[in-house]
Amino acid sequence: MSRRPTVIMPRWVLFPAAIGAAFILLPIVALLTRVDPAELPFLLSSPSAVAALWLSLRTALLATVLCVILGVPLALMLSQHRFPGSGLLRTLILLPLVLPPVIGGIALLTTFGRQGLLGQSLEILGVQVAFSTAAVVLAQTFVSLPFMVIAVEAAIRGVQKEVVEAAVVDGAGPTQLLRSIVLPLITPGLASGVVLAFARSLGEFGATIAFAGSLQGVTRTLPLEIYLQRETDPDAAVALSVLLILVAVVVIGLTRPRTAPDALR
Repeated sequence: MSRRPTVIMPRWVLFPAAIGAAFILLPIVALLTRVDPAELPFLLSSPSAVAALWLSLRTALLATVLCVILGVPLALMLSQHRFPGSGLLRTLILLPLVLPPVIGGIALLTTFGRQGLLGQSLEILGVQVAFSTAAVVLAQTFVSLPFMVIAVEAAIRGVQKEVVEAAVVDGAGPTQLLRSIVLPLITPGLASGVVLAFARSLGEFGATIAFAGSLQGVTRTLPLEIYLQRETDPDAAVALSVLLILVAVVVIGLTRPRTAPDALR
């Protein structure tokens, strides 16, 4: 059984490391200590909070499904094919990772709004996307899709070429190869992408408020409800924030590597 090598670390490193840990942990601890566990069910049971929670769960689930449907083919294309402009295309697809979400919302509004690039045609057909529940799903998908692409692309690049080549020699076609070999091998990466996309969708705020607005029961998701409650009911805002923190902890636990990288074993 392999063992991790002892890492030689100067003692002075502990000081900035402790400050960095405290910088992250103290605000979280402060938030958690603001809520009385006995009052938590009451604070989370208001009609607006329940409506926002269920709307967030439904839209985040739909956005995650869209991320799988669109993200897996995108990751396959980016990892397996090289064509003129492929590097630029990958950069643009991953752009929502670094863009302020509100810019994504404005971009979606200029695309699907009534006067947008596609919105005018949709309006003629009687379809209104902006400021609807569908807009929430699209906003969440826009900001979450890159997480799915990165996770699946990394998993695809980790598939051993020998396994694929052996399947091709045995007569497997592209679709059979994808279904029987590639997808089973990238299942852990795909699962990580699903969890990350769901968590990112659940916590989306900027793109949602810019593109979908804040209509209770229609577009007001949990992050928007927190933003509004902090002015009228700070305790409820803190309780809802704690709920999202608990979800984030679960997500990190699900995506945390269970084994150390080979270089550290």
